[in-house]
Amino acid sequence: MSSHTALLIIDYTNDFVADKGALSCGATGQKITPKIIELANQFVKNDDWVILPTDVHTPNDPYHPETKLFPPHNVRGTWGREFYGPLADWYQENQNRDKVYMYDKTRYSAFAGTDLDLRMRERHVDTLHLVGVCTDICVLHTAVDAYNLNYNLVIHEKGVAALTPAGQEWALDHFTHVLGATVTD
Repeated sequence: MSSHTALLIIDYTNDFVADKGALSCGATGQKITPKIIELANQFVKNDDWVILPTDVHTPNDPYHPETKLFPPHNVRGTWGREFYGPLADWYQENQNRDKVYMYDKTRYSAFAGTDLDLRMRERHVDTLHLVGVCTDICVLHTAVDAYNLNYNLVIHEKGVAALTPAGQEWALDHFTHVLGATVTD
């Protein structure tokens, strides 16, 4: 890793991971916690960027396309939007570091409607490592945008989870064969 590298921990919240989450991956999402924490610690140790793009919604927003597709989830100020398990503790301990930050996103992609690309370019980041949930939704859409913006992509297979095994398998294949990403453990 180099200073031109960032780890994106995408949407790793209670609503997407905990058993009682509104739109949860359940056990498959919970299983990736150790890999996410391991990578986050490694990036901090190497003085690289750790960014936590995190979904935020308003319940029953008539203007948001997800309102028709999914139950209310990741509502600001709720338990569901808090980081899941050990990531909550990790973030609490590391949130004051200069190269660790969380920000709101309102669409699947961490780039849509945010200043992520601008921030990465200002910091000369050219390689993004992606972990989080859901592999075939928010991780995928972030990867597609990153590809179109010419970032190098590394997807950590043991650090991503989908709602279904088929979604996981399809997305991992898409990362490799369509986006040219490196898929690693």
